[in-house]
Amino acid sequence: MKKTLVALVGVLAFLYLINPTMGLFEILPDNLPLVGNLDEATATMVLLAVFRYFGWDLTKLFFRRPPSDYRKVGR
Repeated sequence: MKKTLVALVGVLAFLYLINPTMGLFEILPDNLPLVGNLDEATATMVLLAVFRYFGWDLTKLFFRRPPSDYRKVGR
């Protein structure tokens, strides 16, 4: 049951990000200064958390490894 609920939240976050209604389904309008894109950022964080829950840690794509770690990859 928990996996189904997490998957449903992930689908809702994905649908919010692709926004098929072209702005009709918008929590915060994007033209508000400083806070307009907070809802999209939150939906992105929720979607990344859902992927991490299911074993796909996509947050590793955003961090750089130090050059000394490149030698350790083959071990």
